[in-house]
This record gives sequence, structure tokens and C-alpha cells, in this order.
Amino acid sequence: EAIGNLAERYCGGMLGLQKNVRRAVDLWQEAAELGSTKALGQLGAAYYDGRGVQENKAKAVELWTKAAVQGQVESRHKLGCCEGERGNYDRAARHFMISAKMGFRDSLDAIKDMLVGGIVKKEQYAQALRGYLDAVEETKSHDRDEVKRLGYY
Repeated sequence: EAIGNLAERYCGGMLGLQKNVRRAVDLWQEAAELGSTKALGQLGAAYYDGRGVQENKAKAVELWTKAAVQGQVESRHKLGCCEGERGNYDRAARHFMISAKMGFRDSLDAIKDMLVGGIVKKEQYAQALRGYLDAVEETKSHDRDEVKRLGYY
């Protein structure tokens, strides 16, 4: 993950590094090859937006799919967004449901928006909410709460 973190610093020009998106993409590629699912997701975002590489939405979806299959929650959410943009609302809802049940709040909010828009049913939202709350409960700890209380998170 260290290589991926360095890539993020290059991408944003942080910690005294000169902004260099192309270098960030190269580092994400290296980190992905070493097994980082987060780097796969970041690489997908670069291809989707054309940051540091030529825009290639199909490549982005391919990378996000690979990361999502390995449990990378943000990539799963982005797949849901892509399906929604294409009008594939059932597929979008399934992606959002999976990532909401992994504790990803943005996906829960997306399902709520789909409920308000009449795309999903109340039962689907209720299922996503239960899964989300279960995932959040599983990650609770005294130490984590203390870190939040102290403002480090």
C-alpha cells in the first residue's frame, strides 16, 4: 500500500512533491501489480477521467471490476454509478447493495436516492440499511472511537 500512498501524494502534489499525475499512474500500476486493490481502483479512476492517461472508460470498468471482485468497496460503488449512468438500474442497485452491506455510506445513499426516484422498493432499501448498519457495528471498537474523538480520523 505504500506505493499506492506515494502515488496519491504525486497525484495531489502533497508533502513537498511536485504534482505529477503520470508518475502517480505509474506507481498505481506498480502497486496494482503487487496486489493492491486500492491501487486498482485509483488506476480505474485515472482511466475513467483521463488523468495521466488517455481516457478509456472500458478500461476503467475492467479495473474496477477486478478490484471489486477482490473486495474493494469503492470500486464496487463506482461500478454501480457506471451502471446507473447507462440506465441499468437493476445492476446498479445490486452493486450498491453489495457495497452498502460492506459499510460504504455513499452506496447506501445511492440506494436511498433510487428509492426516492422509484427505482428500488422499500424492502431493498431496508435490506441495504440493515446490511450497512451491521457492517458499521462490526467495525466499532473503543480504540477507533477514541481516535475519532481526538480528531485524528
